[in-house]
Amino acid sequence: MAVYSVSQVLRYLNDILAQDPVVRDFWVHGEVANLTRPGSGHSYFSLRESTTALRCVMFRTQAFGAHLLSDGAAVIAHGRLSLYEARGDLQLIADIVKPEGLGEAQLKLEELKLKLEREGLFAESRKRALPSYPRRIAVVTSPTGAVWHDIQTIVARRYPLVELLLAPASVQGDSAAAEIVDAFQTIDNTPEVDAVIVARGGGSLEDLRAFNEEPVSRAIYASRVPVISAVGHETDVTIADLVADRRAPTPSAAAEMAVPDRYELASRLVGWQQSLSAGIAARVQSRTDAVSHLGGRLRRGRPDIDSARLRIDDRLLSIARHLTRDVERRSERMRGLSSRLESLSPRNTLRRGYAIVQSQPDMAVVSDARNVSIGDQVKVTLARGGLEADVISTRREQRGSSKERQQD
Repeated sequence: MAVYSVSQVLRYLNDILAQDPVVRDFWVHGEVANLTRPGSGHSYFSLRESTTALRCVMFRTQAFGAHLLSDGAAVIAHGRLSLYEARGDLQLIADIVKPEGLGEAQLKLEELKLKLEREGLFAESRKRALPSYPRRIAVVTSPTGAVWHDIQTIVARRYPLVELLLAPASVQGDSAAAEIVDAFQTIDNTPEVDAVIVARGGGSLEDLRAFNEEPVSRAIYASRVPVISAVGHETDVTIADLVADRRAPTPSAAAEMAVPDRYELASRLVGWQQSLSAGIAARVQSRTDAVSHLGGRLRRGRPDIDSARLRIDDRLLSIARHLTRDVERRSERMRGLSSRLESLSPRNTLRRGYAIVQSQPDMAVVSDARNVSIGDQVKVTLARGGLEADVISTRREQRGSSKERQQD
């Protein structure tokens, strides 16, 4: 006999519920009871019918229609059954709540919205900005309706530079969804399209059915250029509106949204021109004032060349006078030195009767009788001319004595 733990039993039952296609994706209706909303933001309640009740939880991250929950309210809830193993409670994990009384088509629509929202098709972060100055705009609409005429009229009035391309498609009926998808594929293969307008007039939920179908929503999502949805009137919101990059309440509003107003552009250009002219004039004046200021500084800072020339002339004259006096002083000194040198010249000495005696052959000057001997030849230089002689005698002076000795 096999014996299982409580957790094993509950886990087994939970696996069965997860694999059962009936209870993992279904709708159930009942009256809301025991509603609580703790600080986590989740909603805990029961769906009651007569004497039976089903526990329910709606997490705040998957709470489409949670605002409709109130004790006693009759609602239809979508979700899956699960076992809360901690308490062994069977509960519905709800993700959609709608007021009771909605038809099957509406319930399927809400279910599709939830699916696409979870996939990120409605995310604001992925939506693109419209081009400021488009050159070519494609329009997905019926070629026979008033919508195409209205868009042409408004665009021609506001911004005639843009080229409109019609991508014809039925906007109502069984074939409308397929034609709209084909129109988007054609546009994606057309070069230089900057934006797309998908539009039709108002109508009932059935009239707008094509714009609530999944293929159309995915075609809009896959468009390589921004899409403006203008389906129905302001109060009619379709899935196409939620997926598109921008939603316009009417086709006329979509046309105004897609292109700028040429009169506003002209006014803006005039304003820019005036602002630019004023800015240029202010900068020119500022530069002119700066040049004038610098010119004044330049004139005040310019050297006095005439005074400088006069100072240079004065200094040159002063230098010339100093040089002249210095030359005269040095010349006078040279004359004195020359006179002294002349007085010390050997020639002047010789003129006074003196002679220069040089021994031969070394021509050494003889200033002492002891430097020659009897028989030596000497050269005698006189003031005029000279002579050669033989030493026949010497007379030497004894130092420290007045006696003289003569040798013959």
